[in-house]
Amino acid sequence: MPSFDIVSQVNSMEVENAVSQAKKELATRFDFKDSKAEITLEKTEIKLVAPDAYKMKTLAEIVLGKLAKRGISLKSVDEGEADLSPLGHARQTLKIKEGIEASVAKQITAFIRDGKFKVTTSINGAEVRVNGKSRDELQAVIAAVRAKDFPAALSFVNFRD
Repeated sequence: MPSFDIVSQVNSMEVENAVSQAKKELATRFDFKDSKAEITLEKTEIKLVAPDAYKMKTLAEIVLGKLAKRGISLKSVDEGEADLSPLGHARQTLKIKEGIEASVAKQITAFIRDGKFKVTTSINGAEVRVNGKSRDELQAVIAAVRAKDFPAALSFVNFRD
C-alpha cells in the first residue's frame, strides 16, 4: 500500500552555516564595533548576548535573516523573550523546533479526514503517516496539506509504493 510521512525537520548543517554567516556579519558591522555582542550555537539553541535591548533586537534580526536565506522556515524557530538585566545587558535564546507537536499532528489528521480523501492517517511520535490505495490520492493529500498553512514547517518524506 502506498504511503508517506509528514514530518517537521530542520537541516542542522544549514543552521550551522547560517550562524557562522551571522557571526561573520557581526564581526564586520560598524554598529557592533567594540561591543560585547556574541552568537553561540548549542545543538538546538542559538544564544544571543548583546550590550543593550536595541542591539539585541538587531542581532536577532541578523540571525533570523540568515536562517531564512539558508532555507530554514521561521516556523521552526521559537524566539524566546529577551532577558534584560538592570545593568543593560541583554540575552535571548532562539530554539530550533524539530518534530511535529501532538496538537499540530491532530490538526493535520483532522484536516485530511475532513477533506474526504480515501486515505488513513496515523500519528507516530513526531510524524504523521498517511496510507492510501492509490498514488494519485496521496499526491492530492500532499497538495492539500501544502496549500493549508499549519503552525509548523512541514515536509513529506518516505514516499513508498
